[in-house]
Amino acid sequence: MNGNSYYWRKLHSLLGVIPLGGFILVHVSINFQAFERGPDGFASYVHFINSLPIKPLLEIFGIYLPILFHGIYGLYMAYQSNLNSGQYAYGRNWAFTLQRITGVLTFIFVFWHFFNTRFQIYLGNITHEELGSTMHEIATNPVYFIIYVIGVLSAVFHFSNGLWAFLISWGITISPRSQKISSYICMGVFVLISLLFLFSLFAFTGEAFK
Repeated sequence: MNGNSYYWRKLHSLLGVIPLGGFILVHVSINFQAFERGPDGFASYVHFINSLPIKPLLEIFGIYLPILFHGIYGLYMAYQSNLNSGQYAYGRNWAFTLQRITGVLTFIFVFWHFFNTRFQIYLGNITHEELGSTMHEIATNPVYFIIYVIGVLSAVFHFSNGLWAFLISWGITISPRSQKISSYICMGVFVLISLLFLFSLFAFTGEAFK
């Protein structure tokens, strides 16, 4: 693998933005319906997504396989990384360290979230219509709520900071000025998507989803 590490890292970077970045954006748009339109809006959006004719293929090739590769190879990269933020205390080294830490946290969180929601649908324990009440049970559990906040913030930071690195790695932002501008944009992406997810999570605590 060492001889082809450049290409593996390129693929890892690409899959972190496309399609996984798209998955995060779709996911937050679905969840935000809970805040914006309540249980009925959330349920109708979930029904729309799950009525897509090619949804199984999208899930397998657009979500599950890319997540597995990105996550497993990301763990391998984290294992090999030299986390030197304590030695070199400046912004990008801390971002590098957080990228590795949030990558591990996100990988664990995604599987835990998958087990509590999508996997339960596959087992027949809940239906798509019951996802709102399932999320209500999760969001009203103080321990689970904290886990979700940590997991969501980790995932969004990992995506946003990874997007900044992606733009450099693929030669889109080359100059220091363009990299500085993109860092502000990516930080804005982090704040915006995080707020949308947190608003959604608070919405699920409402009695309407009970």
